[in-house]
Amino acid sequence: MKQDMILILDLGSEENPKIAREIRAMGVYTEIHPHDITADELKALPGVKGIILNGGPNRVVDGVEIDAGEAVYNFGVPVWCADHKGEAGFPADDAEREAALRAFVFDRCGAEANWNMENFIADQIELVRRQVGDRKVLLALSGGVDSSVVAALLIKAIGKQLTCVHVNHGLLRKGEPEEVVRVFRDEMDANLIYVDAVDRFLDKLAGVAEPESKRKIIGAEFIRVFEEEARKLEGIDFLAQGTIYPDIIESGTKTVKAVKSHHNVGGLPEDLQFDLVEPLKMLFKDEVRACGKALGLPDGMVYRQPFPGPGLGVRCLGAITRDRLEAVRESDAILREEFRKNGLEGKVWQYFTAIPDLKSVGVRDNKRADEWCVIIRAVNTIDAMTAEIEEVPYSLLKHITNRITAEVKGVNRVLFDLTPKPTGTIEWE
Repeated sequence: MKQDMILILDLGSEENPKIAREIRAMGVYTEIHPHDITADELKALPGVKGIILNGGPNRVVDGVEIDAGEAVYNFGVPVWCADHKGEAGFPADDAEREAALRAFVFDRCGAEANWNMENFIADQIELVRRQVGDRKVLLALSGGVDSSVVAALLIKAIGKQLTCVHVNHGLLRKGEPEEVVRVFRDEMDANLIYVDAVDRFLDKLAGVAEPESKRKIIGAEFIRVFEEEARKLEGIDFLAQGTIYPDIIESGTKTVKAVKSHHNVGGLPEDLQFDLVEPLKMLFKDEVRACGKALGLPDGMVYRQPFPGPGLGVRCLGAITRDRLEAVRESDAILREEFRKNGLEGKVWQYFTAIPDLKSVGVRDNKRADEWCVIIRAVNTIDAMTAEIEEVPYSLLKHITNRITAEVKGVNRVLFDLTPKPTGTIEWE
């Protein structure tokens, strides 16, 4: 179904995702593109009814204030030159901004509220079938929300042309590989290949401390594993990924600096042997969950806690060692168990432990003990672009601390991270 679109052009604003989500909440589709979009690129975008030029603190690049080209102003649709600071016609309090956005989207642009998950799924199924034809697709199935929703959508679109590969890279949460096999192979009847690549990944990561290097090693090694599996299967032409919109936005644009590269955006090797299938790449996290619900996935899968592509590799801070990685895995399992028992599992959006490559002096068995500290992080968010801290009861934190220091080998301290996003990110790396 053809849907109307409001195009947001990035002129240095850090609020593009917020505006995009507000317009999508009105039932109108939006996309964010660079300010220097060309006339041909504009013509290739279907259903554009209006354009917002969204300025902000990063509008001056190399000493020059950037602006859109003539192609934008001459495109023949209404253009709103907006500035999130409250200048140039963009109201700064929420109610006024919503009213102004509605007036622009519906009154000036004449857009229809014809974007919803049912239409999105129908469009993506058509696009996937057109892209793939009768060929085969390989999917990296971690069992997380994004890859699970991609799997469900692709099964609906191309059925047995999809092969799912679950790679145990040694960076998964406790019990996760076994659960993925049980749910997808046994319950969902997916074509699932299980690959034990623990030693392969950890050997590649040995001694690598820089976060971006770790992410890129993990991303590149994933691709190598899939290439090998594809050669075994024969006839695999496509790689499906659970890339979502925040992955792309946080990996940087021409006027917004990268927050961090994501393994499925900035970590792909240049000699990639597959064409990519990324049906969720324009959805925010809450929209991915809504898509999963519309596809009929169970709540336990749709509302599963987010987990980064590099897994515990970005929670074992610094150079990864097997003993500290195991400590992250065990402390995370304790945290998740206690949150579940105390009614926080569905209340808190994301919670996990991280362990830096840092030891401090402590006391164990009446002796000095130089051991690691565990950091607990618990945050709530809607779209993963901003996040607030969950106020975990002190009595529960104390109980979790007692369990971790008693049950997790090599840990003598537990810390609670109180930093929202921004200034922190959700993950530590």
